[in-house]
Amino acid sequence: MHDDRVVIALGGNAMLGEHGEADAPAQQRAVERAMEQVAELVADGWLVVLTHGNGPQVGNLLVKNELARDVVPAMPLDWCVAQTQATVGFMVANALEQSLARRRLSWPVVAVVSRVEVAAGDPAFQRPTKPIGRYLPEAEAHLRSAEAQSWRDFGVKGWRRVVPSPEPIAIVDRDSVVQLVDAGFIVVAAGGGGIPVVRDEDGLRGVEAVIDKDLTAMLLARTVGASQLQIATDVEHVLIHYGTPAQRPLGRVSSADLRGLADQGHFQAGSMGPKVEAAIRFVEQGGRAAVITSLDRLAQGVRLETGTIVTA
Repeated sequence: MHDDRVVIALGGNAMLGEHGEADAPAQQRAVERAMEQVAELVADGWLVVLTHGNGPQVGNLLVKNELARDVVPAMPLDWCVAQTQATVGFMVANALEQSLARRRLSWPVVAVVSRVEVAAGDPAFQRPTKPIGRYLPEAEAHLRSAEAQSWRDFGVKGWRRVVPSPEPIAIVDRDSVVQLVDAGFIVVAAGGGGIPVVRDEDGLRGVEAVIDKDLTAMLLARTVGASQLQIATDVEHVLIHYGTPAQRPLGRVSSADLRGLADQGHFQAGSMGPKVEAAIRFVEQGGRAAVITSLDRLAQGVRLETGTIVTA
């Protein structure tokens, strides 16, 4: 038993069925499987803080926006992020409490709707790069572009909307999160990278953007004083020389060596790149270890038994 804090970042795809099913029962089953491992860690004495992606969930909301646009007003993207935080937080809290109860443990779990501040002048607002929502034919994408949306050609799949992905500066609701963690709650916070807000003369206002959830997870881990950051993905290890005869998995690696590999272009910006960057920053800023591994190896990863383990 110990009292180390660990922030666990679950990917949005981790909350889908085995074949990508996005209906409510499939998402519920996927979350229940993940929470079995989290409950195991709580039973071992870890103080767990959870965060999560929301790409598939927000994408589905945007489809609903499009299909119902002539019936009800469409919701802005920051509202969609807030809605998915609540939905996923509800699923996670219920599933984790049930997993704990099966171990005869009673632990308070709470989901916090969390705003994350970004800079209004972040260059990302001028260069949207984050793809969201469904693929559309070129003609329909051009119609959407006339409505102040940015769309990009993704080849044979079609065109897809892209939105800004600014850097997270601070978790606005950090005091509430920290007080709950200090009081012994298992907290779910900053889902989907957080609800993006900027500060102006009137205070905070929401903006249409998607903050990278791995960079926000790193910020959350530093905010709550976690000794470890665990990033759950769909592979057991980070790979270098991907897709070549020289491909190999990374086990234990220093943050400096991993930075060197990142600078050499080993990790794609839209997939493993942000996870690697979050792991490096966490360790560089004083974290004991950051681990990138598959969801089904989550508990082993926290115990530093598998995965790509990043240390100073």
